[in-house]
Amino acid sequence: MMRDTIVGRIPNMTSGRGARSRRKGDAKNIIEIRNLVKDYPLGSTTVHALRRMDLDIQEGDFLSIVGPSGSGKTTLLNVIGCIDHATDGSVKVGGTEITTLDDRQITDMRLHRIGFIFQTFNLIPVLDVRENVEFPLLLMKTMSKTEVRTRAEKLIDEVGLTEFVDHRPAELSGGQRQRVAIARALVTNPDIVLADEPTANLDSVTGAQILDLMRTMNKIEKTTFIFSTHDANVLKYARDIIKIKDGQIVKG
Repeated sequence: MMRDTIVGRIPNMTSGRGARSRRKGDAKNIIEIRNLVKDYPLGSTTVHALRRMDLDIQEGDFLSIVGPSGSGKTTLLNVIGCIDHATDGSVKVGGTEITTLDDRQITDMRLHRIGFIFQTFNLIPVLDVRENVEFPLLLMKTMSKTEVRTRAEKLIDEVGLTEFVDHRPAELSGGQRQRVAIARALVTNPDIVLADEPTANLDSVTGAQILDLMRTMNKIEKTTFIFSTHDANVLKYARDIIKIKDGQIVKG
């Protein structure tokens, strides 16, 4: 059974990164994008997915990116999340220019600062629920095995999957797999969580509980959440909404 709130029970995992300010007046840009271009080759043509985009996102924001299919929403998340490379332009995450990072630095950025909730889950099929959620903590090598297990099981409980903790992804429904992916993204307490249609495979009640969990983490830890979504319920939770069409931000 998922709890309605986790206020006061999210462990402080800011060690090594410095405590995050919680005062609204201290808000600063955690993401700064300038003149961003992303092109994809498609046969003999070129798809212009992002077209000279400028965007600032403040630390601690709870933001939704909306737009029709093919508008560039997922591409933008992938570039911010260091999953895809920009063709041109500047992308700074936490003051670091990510377009010039090497593979090791990109891996470190994704592991320590960014959580990603994929539309296709991207769970490891040979690992059970607990092991999938524990995996990024083990890669970080900053916590004892006991701390890793405690942290993972807390997040698994929060997404309502305690009774499925020993199940592998193939033994779970689509909605359950989505909840595992959400727990895995939140378990490292990242600075930024990027979520591509995070409620797409969830019923309305579970989706609302997951959004409450994310909003509580946003409030307590000042985690920045960026959603790509068509879900009107997600938009109700958003503090800011960015509209994209044809790879460009639409004003108004």
